[in-house]
Amino acid sequence: MQDHERTIEFEFVRATENAALNSLPWLGRGEKELADAAACDAIYGVFDLVDICGEVVIGEGIKDNAPGIFLGEQLGTWRPGSPRFDIALDPIDGTSNIANGLPNSISVMAASEVTNGSGHVMKNIPTFYTEKLAYGPAVVKAMETGMERFDLDTPIEQILPKVAEALRKRVSELVVMTMKRERHEKFIAAVRKAGAALRLITDGDITAAVTPSLPDPSVDLYYGIGGGPGRHSRRRCPEISGGRAATPHVAS
Repeated sequence: MQDHERTIEFEFVRATENAALNSLPWLGRGEKELADAAACDAIYGVFDLVDICGEVVIGEGIKDNAPGIFLGEQLGTWRPGSPRFDIALDPIDGTSNIANGLPNSISVMAASEVTNGSGHVMKNIPTFYTEKLAYGPAVVKAMETGMERFDLDTPIEQILPKVAEALRKRVSELVVMTMKRERHEKFIAAVRKAGAALRLITDGDITAAVTPSLPDPSVDLYYGIGGGPGRHSRRRCPEISGGRAATPHVAS
């Protein structure tokens, strides 16, 4: 018996793989928009043959008029009876990296099945920038088994000892990753004052946020104020103020 759910999962993986491969010729060529367009073309090409009813509820490309797959676009064949999915995606996170021939660009898709005729099961956030905090499964487990919880409202000076406790490290052994931005100056100063090490990146915060959840990670905590795809279509792009949201953790 064919496992349709498993088959569809592989199609999402194939779409991101094809996006990465199709953008590879633009590595180091200084053409980030062309790289992004190549990734989009690859994703469209995969889903033109997949029997799903996919709707993009979190897209990208509005902030800088870049090519992209936008809110409200449909992926899949939309044949009657096909499963319906809400989709969030970024064909390339880290277009500047790929344009400059640097590592850590990534093609990202997430999907959730919409069942029983319900409304959307993913929520888009009306903002272009969000606060993000990511840590690995060992920290999640520690909080589930009694360690005091923390969130975006918790000062970093209090977060670091808790992460160290969960990972059985000293604070001085922790590695914290964030983007090198003026808006992070106070955060960077606080991390250094606490004694933890910093790893500063220029772009590609999705890869950075996943890193603490990898096996034997080189980074213990990610924090940053970074881009969040807007909720409006390319036909309507009013000014939108910044906002606040978080991915509390990324479990492996």
